[in-house]
Amino acid sequence: MSEQIRRLDSRDGDFYPTLDALLAFESGTDEKIENAVTDILKAVRTTGDVAVIEYTNRFDRLEARQMAELELPRTVLEEALASLSDAQRAALQIAADRVEAYHRRQVAESWEYTEADGTRLGQIVTPLDRVGLYVPGGRAAYPSSVLMNAIPAKVAGVKELIMVVPTPGGERNKLVLAAAAITGVDRVFTIGGAQAVAALAYGTQTVPQVDKIVGPGNAYVASAKRRVFGTVGIDMVAGPSEVLVISDGSGDPDWVAMDLFAQAEHDELAQSILLCTDAEFIDRVYASIENLLPTMPRQETIDASLRNRGALIKVADLDEACTIANRIAPEHLELSLEGAEQWVSKIRHAGAIFVGHWSVEALGDYCAGPNHVLPTMRSARFSSPLGVYDFQKRSSLIHVSEAGAQTLGPVAALLAEGEGLQAHARSAAYRVK
Repeated sequence: MSEQIRRLDSRDGDFYPTLDALLAFESGTDEKIENAVTDILKAVRTTGDVAVIEYTNRFDRLEARQMAELELPRTVLEEALASLSDAQRAALQIAADRVEAYHRRQVAESWEYTEADGTRLGQIVTPLDRVGLYVPGGRAAYPSSVLMNAIPAKVAGVKELIMVVPTPGGERNKLVLAAAAITGVDRVFTIGGAQAVAALAYGTQTVPQVDKIVGPGNAYVASAKRRVFGTVGIDMVAGPSEVLVISDGSGDPDWVAMDLFAQAEHDELAQSILLCTDAEFIDRVYASIENLLPTMPRQETIDASLRNRGALIKVADLDEACTIANRIAPEHLELSLEGAEQWVSKIRHAGAIFVGHWSVEALGDYCAGPNHVLPTMRSARFSSPLGVYDFQKRSSLIHVSEAGAQTLGPVAALLAEGEGLQAHARSAAYRVK
């Protein structure tokens, strides 16, 4: 493996083209998947529960006859929570409490101001009415996704949170259900795939239509989310997981290697990159990768990820490292440095910044507090982590006084005339004495 992992140097003449090629990821579309999703969305929109039951039975190997069999009562969630070991339950609660404490600081408030003539202007902030949360099911289940999506929604004041989670072969993940209990999810349906996204987006006889759909899923889920956007809101269509580690050679090479592994084990398309000022330390990380990889249960996935999209890159200095980091705009950025704090201000584009040797990215995935739903595929250049603000919307407040209309009316009329919109002009002019 080690001969095949990229080792790059920023001094090479073709470095930036090589880097850009490494970063390029075409989320692309698979015609077979797109056609299947089109059919599923149309069927659910047309026949509702009937289609949802049919697809759920087919894809998840179930034998449900009515939607009532696919909805879990609150007692099932509470039983899942009670069935956890004391350690599991405590860990889940600690993580939930930390995530909630962090997100409570994000709540936006309504505001307004009054001008001299009595005109009042402002902004009214209101939560979304109903949100759908998609959670992967079966063995590939992520209770942390429940926490990171449900908690900011509840903090924002969302009135109703509908969770969908597939249970292939009837297999339920008790940690996922326990997380739903802790976070106060209102209803849970054991459905998944494009049919679950369609049910949330369009509504069925049983599943209520939501205003926004959040949460990760497979290629069918991602395709369905793209297609229903506009009918409902979506959080994002995420790409493979990414980590970028900036090192000055002061850390432990085993730590750095394992931090690279932590992203690479997600899937073969995940991306793990090291930028380091110290060539000798890169050699040591290289050796750690060789030594530690055979000990990893997901060795094949990590190996493929590092070979396909990973890199160990020698850079001239930390200023250059930060410049390259901003070009990459990674999902996760670890500043594995002595005096790391002083370099934070150099970073403009990153989903989450982990500062210092102790700030391992895995803590952010589960329990540090900030959200782990982050922009990927260089979208950190223009987008942000999931947060309370994704579950709130803003309405402008315009209360023009009689005196204000005398001032604003002629201005609006003049501009409207310039745009050839005479009704606009006359509507404003009517208020002018």
